[in-house]
Amino acid sequence: MVTYGVEYGSGKPIGEGTSKAGMAPPVTYWVPSIAPSGMAFLTSSRYPGWEGQLFIGALKGQALVRLQFDGQRVVREERLVTDLRERIRDVRQGTDGWLYLLTDSTEGRILRLTPR
Repeated sequence: MVTYGVEYGSGKPIGEGTSKAGMAPPVTYWVPSIAPSGMAFLTSSRYPGWEGQLFIGALKGQALVRLQFDGQRVVREERLVTDLRERIRDVRQGTDGWLYLLTDSTEGRILRLTPR
């Protein structure tokens, strides 16, 4: 019903606008779209200072997007692993606490994100 999206070919808005009575606005959005895919909240302490943050795969953006929150408000966005030049298909936290990324390269790689 409401969206910030546009049709691919024509660029015309989709839906009935960007807001509507009785509907909550999004916490965040991207224009143009990053084509978000899998996402995971980090619950481990493997990455100092990142616990509780949201990690989102970006198909079009070819990156891992890290969102930092203050309550329910996004206060920081960072694009990670942009040098891969691969679409991030999925993001998961393993039972070992590390974040794993699935790319849709021809090899279909699974990568573990390690801190620098």
